[in-house]
Amino acid sequence: MELPLTTSSHATEQSGPLSGVRILDMATVLAAPFGATLCGDLGAEVVKLELPDGSDALRGLQPIKDGRALWWKVANRGKLGITLDVRTPAGRDVFLKMLPSFDVLVENFRTGTMARWGLDADTLFRHNPRLVILRLTGFGQNGPYSSRAGFARIFEAMSGFTNLNGFAGGPPLHCNFPVGDAVAGLFAAFSIAAEMVRLRDDPQAGGVEIDLSATEALFRLLDPLPVEHEQLGFVREPVGNCASYTAPSNMYRSEDGVYFSLVASSNPVFRRLCIALGHPEWSEDVRFRTNPDRVRHVNELEARLSPWFQERSYDAIAKALDAHSIPFSKVYNIADIESDPHFQARHTIVRLPDHDYGSLPAPCIVPRVAGRELPIPRTGPDVGEHNDMVYGSLGLSEDLLEELRSKGVI
Repeated sequence: MELPLTTSSHATEQSGPLSGVRILDMATVLAAPFGATLCGDLGAEVVKLELPDGSDALRGLQPIKDGRALWWKVANRGKLGITLDVRTPAGRDVFLKMLPSFDVLVENFRTGTMARWGLDADTLFRHNPRLVILRLTGFGQNGPYSSRAGFARIFEAMSGFTNLNGFAGGPPLHCNFPVGDAVAGLFAAFSIAAEMVRLRDDPQAGGVEIDLSATEALFRLLDPLPVEHEQLGFVREPVGNCASYTAPSNMYRSEDGVYFSLVASSNPVFRRLCIALGHPEWSEDVRFRTNPDRVRHVNELEARLSPWFQERSYDAIAKALDAHSIPFSKVYNIADIESDPHFQARHTIVRLPDHDYGSLPAPCIVPRVAGRELPIPRTGPDVGEHNDMVYGSLGLSEDLLEELRSKGVI
């Protein structure tokens, strides 16, 4: 029996490329659930499975208002919410009964945890031979660190990513957001979509286990690090807001205290920058003619650029840079994003329907496809909000559901 999992309007041509894909998301916190949410944005039908006590740590992370977890609401948008303690025999039985209704199972428990609950891969595949099992952990399913708990800042540090952030001679810096979780979630969504293509192309194909290491996902972004180390003996280190591969590329401060980022790394753009600043001769200086030259002499170059910007208002700087098509941007905070006419024109912030607050703002669905307008999802579910709907579709009687509630199974 298939579950009626559609969370928005009835399926149409505008339902998204993953329409018809059913995902059971039993992962916690952010990385793996974010991957499931991205699939939901593109039409997949996602059921969020939690423990009956609602102890997912994301429900306790700021921002919290009126005792309600706002991050949870936007991070798990578009999902149906059920509760089930799969660690109990009764919960395990219910879990296996509904497994054939799903195409994908998303989990992020420590390696071997599911097997200890009697939910090893062989058991899962017996109940659904075409199931895609996505296992997202900090360090993967094998190796000396496979049993370690994974947190974004840990695998950001271990991947080499954190070592690139900060100022020369100072401590490495973390970002005030779990970037590693977001990157891992992107890889999770990509992995799920890839397997759905494979299964749709071959009706006889079997399911698979996806072993997604969050540390490896983040490291995958850092293409040049291994090759420059092997071939050049170079270990990339933090260099503040400059870059060790291109120049000028830096953060500058105007006279009136506005910080902005500017990139003029190609030779034509650098020449236009010099003209914009009233110093076309800089582009003919032998130290600055090419990007490699500018990287080697970045300190001398910055000694010219930074004072120029510090002596002028941001409005004057922006006018000069715009007039010569120089890539730059003020460093935006969320208030800047909300008020920017470009983001407003593209509806980059959408409003998710919410039963507590009417609606809540959140980032739009990405990417956009010409001629397709996907429905806006509702906010993430309350604990067990859709138990009756989902379990009722499985044929579980009200008496049995009440018994499971009384035992703390759902």
